[in-house]
Amino acid sequence: MLQDVTEITIANLHKLLEDDTRVKVAGIDVDGMLRGKILDKEKFFDVAQSGFGFCSVLFGWDMHDQVYFRELKISNSGNGGGDILALIDLQSFRRIPWEDGMPFFLVSWYDPRTMKRISACPRGLLDTVVDKLNTKGMTAMAGAEIECSHFKTPAISPNSQLGDKDSSSKAAFLRENHVNGLLPITEGRFGYSVTRPTHNKDYFYGIFDTCKGFDCRIEGWHTESGLGVYEAALNTLQGLLELNMESPPCFMAKPRQGMPGNAGHVHISLIDKNGNNVFMREKADTNAEWEDITYLSDIGRQFLAGILEGLPDIMPLLAPTVNSYKRLVENFFAPVSVSWGLEHRIASVRVIAPPTSSPKATRFEVRVPGSDTNAHYVFAALLAIGLRGIEKKLQIPCPPLGKTNSAGIVTEETKLAGNLKEATERFMLPGSIAREVLGDDFVEHFGGTREHEIHLWNEAVTDWEVRRYMETV
Repeated sequence: MLQDVTEITIANLHKLLEDDTRVKVAGIDVDGMLRGKILDKEKFFDVAQSGFGFCSVLFGWDMHDQVYFRELKISNSGNGGGDILALIDLQSFRRIPWEDGMPFFLVSWYDPRTMKRISACPRGLLDTVVDKLNTKGMTAMAGAEIECSHFKTPAISPNSQLGDKDSSSKAAFLRENHVNGLLPITEGRFGYSVTRPTHNKDYFYGIFDTCKGFDCRIEGWHTESGLGVYEAALNTLQGLLELNMESPPCFMAKPRQGMPGNAGHVHISLIDKNGNNVFMREKADTNAEWEDITYLSDIGRQFLAGILEGLPDIMPLLAPTVNSYKRLVENFFAPVSVSWGLEHRIASVRVIAPPTSSPKATRFEVRVPGSDTNAHYVFAALLAIGLRGIEKKLQIPCPPLGKTNSAGIVTEETKLAGNLKEATERFMLPGSIAREVLGDDFVEHFGGTREHEIHLWNEAVTDWEVRRYMETV
C-alpha cells in the first residue's frame, strides 16, 4: 500500500525500505503493458535520482516482442536499439500485495541526449497535456470504468506437456484448445446482479481487497450484461497492472461474438485552482440552444465541442486493436457515431449535468474507448482535444441525440471509423487534429505501431476462414 507520508524522498526511502532487499521498477509501453526490472536495493538507491539505461527496443516491438515490420524513430537499426533513460517516480511508491509486499515504483522514459520525454512515453504524453492545462489555471479530474470478462480456470488435459506452473493460465489452455473452450465464470446475462458475485466470492472479493492493498481502490464492482463480465470503477488512473490470480481477467474489447463487449468508459471534468468544477453552470441558461446544455458552462460547451470535433482523428487511441472495432457496433450500447446527449448511453459522449445530477458532479463520460486501451493515451488525447475546443472557442457541431435526430441514424459525416485501418489512416493524415494536439513524432510512432497490427491481421488466417472455405472452395 502507498505509504502514509506527504512526500517520498531519498531520506525517508532508506527508512521505508530498510527491511527490503530488492525493488521492482517498471514503465508503460505503447500497448499499456508494464516493462521493467527487479533491482537490488543498493542498485536502486544508486539510480533513484539519476535514472538508469533501458533498452529502447520496448518501443521497437509489439505486445508479443515481435519487431515492427517497418522501423520507427525511437528504436531502429540506425541507432542500434540504444538505451533510453528510465527516470524513477519516487511518488509512485507502492508495495505489491501479491508479491509479499515487494516495493514498486513507476518510471517514465526520456531521451538521454536531450533529457526530453520520449514522444511515445504514455506517462510523459499525459504529463505534457496536464502541464498545458495547468498553465491555464486548470487541472483535470478523471476516472475510468473498466469492464472485463472472467473465465473459469481451464482444465489441462492429462497428456499436457505443460508444467504445473503453467497449468492454470489462459495462455496455456489456448495453446492446447480452441478459444471457445474457455467457459465464463458465470453463465447467462445478468447486469447489476447482487447474487452473482457471491457465486465466486473468494475470487471477486479477493480482487476488490487486493486492489485496495495496492492503493488502486475499486469504487464500484458489479456484473455487466455479458457472460462473466464485470465492471470496475477505479478511483485512480493506475490500472490493475498484474494481479497474480489463477484466472486473470480478459480485457479484450470483444472476446465473444454476438455478446456485448468490454468497454473502458472514461469520465472527465476540469477544476480551477480553488477546486471548482469549471464545467458547471450555477443558474439555468434559458437561452441555451438545447435543453441538454442548460446547466453546462461556456467552457464546458467548448470542451465538449473539442471532443466531438476531434474524436474521429484520435480513434486509434480509443480503439487500438483490430478486435476493438468488433465492439463498436450498433445495438450493444456502444457508440458508432460522433454524438452526444444528456444522460444518453448510446451517444459517444454522455453529458452528466443538472437536472439529473448535482452541479459539482458535472462531467463528460466518453463511451468510445474499450477496456483494451492504454489509459494514459486515452486521457491525454481526450484532454488535448477538449482543451483545443476551449482555446478555439469551438461550437458544438451537432444537436444532441434524441432531440432533432434519432439515435439510430448515422451519416457519412458523423460515423466513426469502422476498422483499425480506416482509423489509422485518418489519425496519420497531414494536418490531422491528432498531429495538432499530440505532435508529429507521437503520431508517426503510434501510427506506425497500428500499421504493424494491421499488417499482422492482413497476414493472419483465422478459424472462421478455415471453417468457411476449407471444404467449399
